[in-house]
Amino acid sequence: MFAAPPAVTFHKDVEPILERSCQECHRPGEIAPMALLTYQQTRPYAKAIKEEVLQQKMPPWPADPHFSKFANDRSLTPAEIEILSRWADTGAEEGDKSDAPAPRTWVEGWNIGKPDVVIKMPNAFDVPAKGEIEYQYIVIPSGFTEDKWVQAIEVRPSDRAVVHHAMVYLREPGVKWMADAKPGVPYVPSNLTPSGRFANLLGASNDVLTVYTPGMIPVIYKPGQAKQIKAGTDFVIVMHYTTNGKPAKDQTSIGLVFANGEPKERIVTTAAVNNRFTIPAGDGNFKAEATVPVVNPMTMISLFPHMHLRGKAFQYDLIYPTGETKTILRVDHWSLAWQLSYKLAEPIELTPGMKVRATAWWDNSANNPSNPDPSKEVKWGDQSWEEMLVGFYDVAVNPKINNKNMYSKQTLE
Repeated sequence: MFAAPPAVTFHKDVEPILERSCQECHRPGEIAPMALLTYQQTRPYAKAIKEEVLQQKMPPWPADPHFSKFANDRSLTPAEIEILSRWADTGAEEGDKSDAPAPRTWVEGWNIGKPDVVIKMPNAFDVPAKGEIEYQYIVIPSGFTEDKWVQAIEVRPSDRAVVHHAMVYLREPGVKWMADAKPGVPYVPSNLTPSGRFANLLGASNDVLTVYTPGMIPVIYKPGQAKQIKAGTDFVIVMHYTTNGKPAKDQTSIGLVFANGEPKERIVTTAAVNNRFTIPAGDGNFKAEATVPVVNPMTMISLFPHMHLRGKAFQYDLIYPTGETKTILRVDHWSLAWQLSYKLAEPIELTPGMKVRATAWWDNSANNPSNPDPSKEVKWGDQSWEEMLVGFYDVAVNPKINNKNMYSKQTLE
């Protein structure tokens, strides 16, 4: 006779999985709708947890595992999925509390530990119940009298339900971009032509401090790596709000943890971007690309793809001088609700002569339940019912390199 499999209990088997892959979001004050910190909190959701993990909907991690490995991979192993399923099927027992792992410690309100500096919108922004809201640009002077190096960054909206995304740019001294904006006051620029909106999206070539999207894990760089904020820099916070049927208020904050001294590598954010596509009405598999040549030696450390409601799939490829290509990230089953950054477990050296290609696929057909209107063609635009193709990626460079000399004009295909 075969021996019965050992009993699966919460504290011994389930709780360690929740701590590693779930509790970052499933705790009070975070994005998830329920906390999963204790047995009492988790037990009512045992069957729902089983269903979500079997369908690989949770934890959200849509990267195809056949290409690269990622240091922040939250996906569960087959053994972990089996444990959670068996726990639900065998009565969701609590077990012996002495088997529980040491609880993870959290700084209330932050995932990066206690910030050295918190940059906060001076006033809450009133989000109406309905209607279209133009991007809001809030300029906040840093007040830094010396250069700073940032080790960790976290963006925290006070009302995530109405924040579609947020970007934080570093406007260096002397730069005239958003010159008419008054410090701390939400501002809508006058250059709202398609070309003006596109220039604003790129931040007038200013470096990106960070990007916030639903499900985004805070940025924490490895020791020896950091973002630079020069003395006298202004933060330009770009807020994209969306209405949800009821009035709301949001007052977003950005927490910064400083590095100890100048790092060995400076982190710079760049992107492959295409704003010249038109997605035909009803097209269920439209494709467009953007290609960026590598003009300086650099090390790719992470990737962050961005599309909107009609997004279907996104792929990053490296193109070598020989013409050989290598796929490094493929995201299928795209969801606007879960836009993630993918941190390479093994950074990739980029050398002049190589290219980085971002490819997007969209579903503008009636088969896409997220599609606002399959009867209309779609072009690039700010709002979620329009579309974007932005393949952000972070690179590590020598801190002495001037970031203005890092890039060359990209090719749109």
